[in-house]
Amino acid sequence: MSSQHRRMVLMKGSGSLGLLLVVLGFPVAAFGQDSSINLYQARAEHEARKALLVDIREPEEHATGVVAGARLLPLSQMPAWLVEFPRDRPVLLICNTQNRSRATLRSLRQRGWTNLRYVEGGMSEWNRRGWKTVKPPGSAQASNK
Repeated sequence: MSSQHRRMVLMKGSGSLGLLLVVLGFPVAAFGQDSSINLYQARAEHEARKALLVDIREPEEHATGVVAGARLLPLSQMPAWLVEFPRDRPVLLICNTQNRSRATLRSLRQRGWTNLRYVEGGMSEWNRRGWKTVKPPGSAQASNK
């Protein structure tokens, strides 16, 4: 299928928003779906360094334990870290249950980021499975399972 035909197929049923996105050169498919990754896949990609795991929970949530090697970027501080947010590698967003990470994914996509997925179940599911967490830098409390 040619890219022109693919664009027409993607546009069909998208209405004027789809037409506008195609005219502006945006990938319509990226705006029309949520990209999630299950917990097992997320853990494997993070541990293999195939993707950057970004924990968008707030500092008091981080204090309960974080995934080793995750980048801690609280959602409330998004305007400050947005300028340094990576575009050159896959990013996995994680929060407590997936609600904030899914909303953040949508927001970042509207700002032009495309290589994003949110982790299904979030840290609550990570902890429920008993997977290891570490204390974040500068925290007095954490769970080392």
